[in-house]
Amino acid sequence: MFRLAAGAALMLSVALPAAADSLADTMVAAYRHSALIEKNRAVLRAADEDVANAVAQLRPILQWALEYSVEHTEGRDTVRSGSLSLGAEMVLYDWGRSQIAIDAAKEQVLATREALVGVEQDILLAAASSYFGILQAQEQVALQLNSVEVLERVRQAAQDRFDVGELTRTDVSLADAQLAATRATLATAEGDLQIARENYLAVTGRRAGSLDRPPPLPQRPASVDAARAVAQKTHPLILQAQRQAAVSELGVAAAAAERRPSLTANAGLGIGRSPDGGGQYDNRIGASASLELAQPLYTGGRLSSAYRKSMALRDDARSSLLNASRQISLEVGEVWANIDVARAQIGAIDTRIVAAQQAYDGVREEALLGARTTLDVLDAEQSLLEARAEKIVAQSNLQLAHYQLLAAMGLLTVEHLKLGIPTYDPSQYYNAVRDAPYTSTQGESLDRVLRAIGRGN
Repeated sequence: MFRLAAGAALMLSVALPAAADSLADTMVAAYRHSALIEKNRAVLRAADEDVANAVAQLRPILQWALEYSVEHTEGRDTVRSGSLSLGAEMVLYDWGRSQIAIDAAKEQVLATREALVGVEQDILLAAASSYFGILQAQEQVALQLNSVEVLERVRQAAQDRFDVGELTRTDVSLADAQLAATRATLATAEGDLQIARENYLAVTGRRAGSLDRPPPLPQRPASVDAARAVAQKTHPLILQAQRQAAVSELGVAAAAAERRPSLTANAGLGIGRSPDGGGQYDNRIGASASLELAQPLYTGGRLSSAYRKSMALRDDARSSLLNASRQISLEVGEVWANIDVARAQIGAIDTRIVAAQQAYDGVREEALLGARTTLDVLDAEQSLLEARAEKIVAQSNLQLAHYQLLAAMGLLTVEHLKLGIPTYDPSQYYNAVRDAPYTSTQGESLDRVLRAIGRGN
């Protein structure tokens, strides 16, 4: 039921220390842990069975019936009778209704497969988000810890200069206030890190240990239009909408076919035992066969209503397809812009950090010479801290946006990312049930598939 993902694509893993989890490790853990994927696999298997059910409609129905009756009339003997019958019924020809049902069920299977791919993308994107979320929170904590250490030294220096009369109590209070504010920010950062770890646990099913640095960013297409072109061809939401539109077209054909006749064959064999009127019982064996050709002439408007409804559902499916196409095109454009914005922010922030670092170093030196106040030093340090914190956020946004772009293009899958793990093969169960197995040999084959699913889950 599983096959090994293959194909040359984005590599997410590099040589890592044994204790560090890469982004690829996080995605693999999320893929294996997700109950939502298991749920949608079950939904897909149910859709596979709809094909089997539609195929079975073309086969004969064979059934037996055993009847025993007792009739008592006052003043007469009790009459007992019984019968055993075997009957068969089969639709010989229905002018395409059954085949339309089979085709519609197959299209629904393909639509459900695309829905499963969409869930897979959601799970992998959630894994990437939790991974980058922890890295961002860790960097923020480290930054705030360093800031606390710096401010503790500034505060101590202010206290020492106050003790010798170079500064006032106001300078010391300013340093105390800034230190307390930074410690509060550190507490917030530590809380954010704990929340990020809980999110990682929920997504992957395991607690985050040491995380490796992010891999190189995935390569973008040459242009946003090229990315949109890929998305229109591969995104599961669009492909699912296309299949749903095909189902709705078949629904119109099926509603029209309900007006056509159907040819049905019936056959029966029965054994009966009943009184002959002389106190004895007769055993009778009978056989029957018939052909029935029937077509609805008047249904009170039911068939016309069903046909109009099918056309309305077709229009709805077409509109959903158009809306999905526009939605994905918009999503690609937004994520593409987010990448450009994040890159521009990082470039500007790097310039700001260099300037803020120079300003801080200069202000600190001038403060030692008495040309600057403690407040000037604290302001310069705060400006540098804010710039570094903004860069952490911008870098995290840039990394996540690249994987959001892959998802918007329909490429954030185990197979495309080449994660190197067995993936679910939806065709195996379908192939086992599509012909509505009814023999022992077919049943044994299906049993093997079901056992494989159990091991895979």
